[in-house]
Amino acid sequence: MREWARDAPLAAGLALLVAVLVAIGAGGGGALDRLGGEALRERFERVQRAAPGIVHSARFDPEDPRAGSADEDFGDVLGRYGTAVENASPKSLDGGLVHDSTRIVLPTVRGGIAAAGTVDLSLVYASDAPRPAGYVAGRAPRGRGNAVELAVSTRTRDALGLRVGQRFRLGDGALKNVDVEARVVGVFRADGERRLWKERPLLVRPLRARGAANAGALIAPRGVEVLQRQAGVELTVDWNMRLAPGGETADRFVGEEGRREFQRIMARYPPSARRAFCGAEGAYGGKVCVLGNHPATELETATALPDTMEEFSRRWDQARVVISFAWASLLAVGFAALVVTSLSVVRRALAGDRLRRARGASAGGVAARRALWSAPAVLAGFGGGCALAGAVTAVSPSYQGGLAVALLCSAPLPLLTWAALRDGALLRGRARSAGRRLVGEAVVLLLAVGGVFALRARGTEGSAGPDPLVAAVPALLGVATVVLLVRCYPWPVRAAARWSAAGRGVVPLVALSRAAREAPARGLALLVLVVTLAGAVFGGLVSGTLLEGRRAAAAWQVGADASFLGAGRDPAMAERLARARGVRETVAVRQLRVDPLSGADGGRYGVSSLVGVDAGALRDAGAGSAAARALADAGLDGGGEGGDIRVLASDGRAGELLTFTRHGKEQRIRIVGALPGDVARDPALGPVRGATGARQHLLLADSGDLEGFAASDFEETALLLFGDRLDTAQLRSLVPRAAPGAATGELRVLAEERAEAAEDGLVAAVAAAHTGCTALAVVLALLALVIDLSLSAPSRGRVASYLRTLGLGGRAASALHLLQLLPLVCAAVVGGVALGLALPSLLGPVVDLREFTGGPVVPERHVDVFFVAALGAGICALVAAAVAVESRIGRRRRLGAVLRLGRSDD
Repeated sequence: MREWARDAPLAAGLALLVAVLVAIGAGGGGALDRLGGEALRERFERVQRAAPGIVHSARFDPEDPRAGSADEDFGDVLGRYGTAVENASPKSLDGGLVHDSTRIVLPTVRGGIAAAGTVDLSLVYASDAPRPAGYVAGRAPRGRGNAVELAVSTRTRDALGLRVGQRFRLGDGALKNVDVEARVVGVFRADGERRLWKERPLLVRPLRARGAANAGALIAPRGVEVLQRQAGVELTVDWNMRLAPGGETADRFVGEEGRREFQRIMARYPPSARRAFCGAEGAYGGKVCVLGNHPATELETATALPDTMEEFSRRWDQARVVISFAWASLLAVGFAALVVTSLSVVRRALAGDRLRRARGASAGGVAARRALWSAPAVLAGFGGGCALAGAVTAVSPSYQGGLAVALLCSAPLPLLTWAALRDGALLRGRARSAGRRLVGEAVVLLLAVGGVFALRARGTEGSAGPDPLVAAVPALLGVATVVLLVRCYPWPVRAAARWSAAGRGVVPLVALSRAAREAPARGLALLVLVVTLAGAVFGGLVSGTLLEGRRAAAAWQVGADASFLGAGRDPAMAERLARARGVRETVAVRQLRVDPLSGADGGRYGVSSLVGVDAGALRDAGAGSAAARALADAGLDGGGEGGDIRVLASDGRAGELLTFTRHGKEQRIRIVGALPGDVARDPALGPVRGATGARQHLLLADSGDLEGFAASDFEETALLLFGDRLDTAQLRSLVPRAAPGAATGELRVLAEERAEAAEDGLVAAVAAAHTGCTALAVVLALLALVIDLSLSAPSRGRVASYLRTLGLGGRAASALHLLQLLPLVCAAVVGGVALGLALPSLLGPVVDLREFTGGPVVPERHVDVFFVAALGAGICALVAAAVAVESRIGRRRRLGAVLRLGRSDD
């Protein structure tokens, strides 16, 4: 009992370490699913900002008395069916699928407005239209008789000169046979981030193009019926659904099994919604359903959520690979700390265990006794670790995984005890021991090299769940690095010791000689430090690369400080943006799709993107554009005087002639030179190139050579806006956020794109996992290092005490401790940092970060120098603290402790 009480602190430390490792093993899967669930919810939310997740549509005819009663308001009918399709949502979604809005969009009608002339009006019924508080004048449209009531935005009112109560006639536009009086009954504010404004930007502001005005207005359900009855056309109603899964629901969809479950749910939901919408009550003009008293078709469902899930699953699989390296490093550090702790227990009890062996006990019996001693600590650690995992992850821990980790944690102590006490442990020859060491080191190196080649060759495609190879390779690389360091770093240390022998002081000679001799014994401490530093550096490298990669991708999307896509469709708005406050320079970039033929043999050159840019203006904007520089170097800035379009081509010979036909006229392209590689990555070309898919070739010309083309010939035109102090609020007041591809054009602001990129859920999950694993690994590494230093502290203390009896001072004793530990720290810092920086190159395509960043190319690696320096400074601070403690203890050591002889391990 006395022995058990004496070793209680060690048992408590062992229990704490086991609890941490069990928590990692039991709660790691739950924590990963929680991170994935948060990323999935963020992805669904982002996708549904500009468009609904699921759209149920039905086509319906004008009112038919045979179909049903006309007493019920059409708006109430639409709301009732919206509730029906919402109630049909799968129960496994736990209420995460809700009805968001109901929309009916009519073909355009033409209105004669006194102050604005003829205007094409796009009329929309939207159940998510502004409430009464959103109106600055009047009220929302209501159904009254045969009048068509309209509500417009404040910008539409000002642009068209409308007022509440104003009446005008609606006539034929895209909707024919229309002749009805319309009355403006309300004016609303179209501000904020309401999705209606993004999907229907004409409701926010009118669009003037080629002298005609296009505007949008809200209409009541009764107005829809009036116009439909006059036109006698079929219309379509959309019930928009939004998916917002809860925490546990989203967590369940993470991983391969979750992906399949989600796809099954999405496949089963549309038939359920159709059954809830229509029971096939009859047939009215080919329509088998009814919508109030309107014959209607069956429900049709369109959704992009399955594709979103597939994309997310692909990115999440790559994220798991990146996270698994941090996880493997953490486990390697944890088990190394466990081995160091077990060695401390073995060293503490070694004298008593040897006495038991001398009295006839077997090595196995003593090892079993040690296992029995550690059993309560392991059991307590198992229980505490499972409880900790459940509390941190808020999900049920994996008891099987926790039990497996606990069993592994119980193995080192009895095994090390048996190894220290087995027959021949003290009598084995040094040559035999050295031979075994060489064989073991060779096996480790071969395993590390083989693991890297196997992982690069096999990749991670098709892997579901934890991949043992992915988890093992970082640990093997860490052990291999330690093997090389232990073999290599004593050489310069011995050289420094020999060089210091020529000096007058004895401290450097003794400290460096002992550091070189004890290098093999410091293998575990070196492993802990190397793996911890490598994991931290790799995590910092990943986080920095993701951050810079997302910033570069945002710059590729925008092209400048801001850009306006669709400038060719709305030149008036482009001019207003160019005059906005803070805009210093503007540059137009245009893209034309061409499929030219070779002028020499008539063979196809390949589908190409012909991009035109004003090289002079882009150079004056001070953006450092590679495209402007390439055009200027080739003498193409300013355009040519001849009829040929001179280009720099990504493929082709200088002087080669290409031809293509446009509007019946042959156009000639002359290749002047090769396109430099960095031009394809120039952000200035990003807005127009990103608007289309990848093509075979890229042709770059100055805008002056493309003056013969009309604005409508270009498939995309972007106006780049440069300015250090852009007034984002004013820009957004001119062009509110709109869904991609909106007819009114899209304004992109670099600051907004970067802020949105910073909110990416997958990037946040990867960064959070690496940060958490690094922090926990540092704690475990500190614990292991302190224990390892405590194991060798008596030996260093005795040497210092011997030298103090010979006149060594206190400062010299501190210098002795510092110099003895300094080679270990330097080797750990160099090896850990080098391994962390080399991991992406060693693992190659396994660590593909382009899935998270986007952009035209693989992101460049970004090393946070300050983070690496902070890690090295932290290790040095720890060693300095250890030296200070040992020096203080050494000053209090008495002469009897110094002169106690008999140990041969010094």
